[in-house]
Amino acid sequence: MRNMKSTAALAIILATGLVMTACGTKDTAPAGSASSAGGKSETTAAAAPHKVKHAMGETDVPAAPKRVVILTNEGTEALLAMGVKPVGAVKSFTGNPWYDHIKSDMEGVVVVGEEGQPNLEQIAALKPDLILGNKMRQEKIYEQLKAIAPTVFSETLRGEWKNNFNLYAEALGKTEEGNKVIAAFDKRVEDFKGKAGDKLNQKVSVVRFMAGKTRIYLSETFTGIIFKQIGIARPTVKSKDNFAEEITKERLPEADGDMIIYFTYETGDGKANQQEQEWTKDPLWKNLNAVKNNKTYRVNDVIWNLAGGVKAANLMMDELYKIYDVKP
Repeated sequence: MRNMKSTAALAIILATGLVMTACGTKDTAPAGSASSAGGKSETTAAAAPHKVKHAMGETDVPAAPKRVVILTNEGTEALLAMGVKPVGAVKSFTGNPWYDHIKSDMEGVVVVGEEGQPNLEQIAALKPDLILGNKMRQEKIYEQLKAIAPTVFSETLRGEWKNNFNLYAEALGKTEEGNKVIAAFDKRVEDFKGKAGDKLNQKVSVVRFMAGKTRIYLSETFTGIIFKQIGIARPTVKSKDNFAEEITKERLPEADGDMIIYFTYETGDGKANQQEQEWTKDPLWKNLNAVKNNKTYRVNDVIWNLAGGVKAANLMMDELYKIYDVKP
């Protein structure tokens, strides 16, 4: 078991060192800057730290962070989309260690544990100047993280990728770049909506197979939020919340729709694939209208659910153009 006291002590020492360094260089402009060259005074103002309000309060963040550690999968995609390569990131949920669609951009990035259990010692060793995380995932270690470096937390996940993206962009001092990334995605959505037209009235059910579990995914998921923006119709499902409803095989008719999009969370042990095969070969599945009408589509769990970020959102849009048979 990790010695949390020693970790906290290490973190405080590192944080103190960072503060002392910052204090020692507060009035010294970086080499080559306009201020050091006798240039415009606004450069000095622009270099000042800025306050960022977030899920855990308010934090003073460096104007242009250079050593960023990101503690969520969706956050990793946000950084990459804005041209920021983190020095450390939590491992992708599946992948070795990164999802296929980001691995070429993550060469040299240090793995700092997993989303649910970041490694504090590894994070501290990287001497970050900004840590980006998530309250839903890492609230218990926020105090230790902020002792290492300025730390900004988004509130939750579950489809909140756009709000989180905007927060990360603000923390990075890249609001303008971030706005362009989101605007480009929104433009694709509007293009797709216009071309899909009445096809959007088809009710689309979203099903996920897991080890020993089958779920109907609802409106507060990554897929659900994007479907809502597009205006894709959804079947009505009785559920206690708007995230997902776990069903027994007898409830499979509730997963029906004009179309079924499904994906499988496979972690390497084959159990989720086994669940998928067992259910999709069952007479109850074969009797669904979407199945009989050849309107089922197996898609990538990483892109449609796990990654949860802007890069995955754009790859999802690529597939939707194909599924709906409209040209980009």
